[in-house]
Amino acid sequence: MKHFTLLFFLVLSSLLDAQVLISPIDAMHENYADDATISKKNILLTQTKFQNIQKLAQVKLDTKIYRVYSASKNGKTLGYGILINRKVRSKNAVILYMMAQNRLQDIEIIAFNEPKEYLPTKRWSAQFQNRDTDKMLHLSHEIPSISGATLSARSVTDASRIAFALYNQLLKGK
Repeated sequence: MKHFTLLFFLVLSSLLDAQVLISPIDAMHENYADDATISKKNILLTQTKFQNIQKLAQVKLDTKIYRVYSASKNGKTLGYGILINRKVRSKNAVILYMMAQNRLQDIEIIAFNEPKEYLPTKRWSAQFQNRDTDKMLHLSHEIPSISGATLSARSVTDASRIAFALYNQLLKGK
């Protein structure tokens, strides 16, 4: 329990380093429904799940703790949001990947502490909408790079694979 608490505060402190653009709860309401019930929980991966997700995502994972949001209305789950914290250049970006029915509905950059000129635009981020969670996305293949912000684009795209792997392994079909 001590390790979980310590890891939780480490993740939380890294989230606080970034400039918050929108809260995850507000992003979930915008994507699903204003009157949806949004709940959140932290998931602590076992070593086996950690290794499986890392292998599926083809990305080195930095943590075993992830925050998952769920949107529901009238007892029916509308979708999930998976919060991923990734380093862009030297500072963190936090992205919420919102998924339902085995598809990525949308992404929202929750926090970004790099200079604003490296922040991906809404137009570029829209490329992630309506993507199948079984299809792992790669920069310069399915997702074009951003001139002058390649590291931001790589971070968001790599994090999408982590979110897809988490969704497919832990949430799909629930």
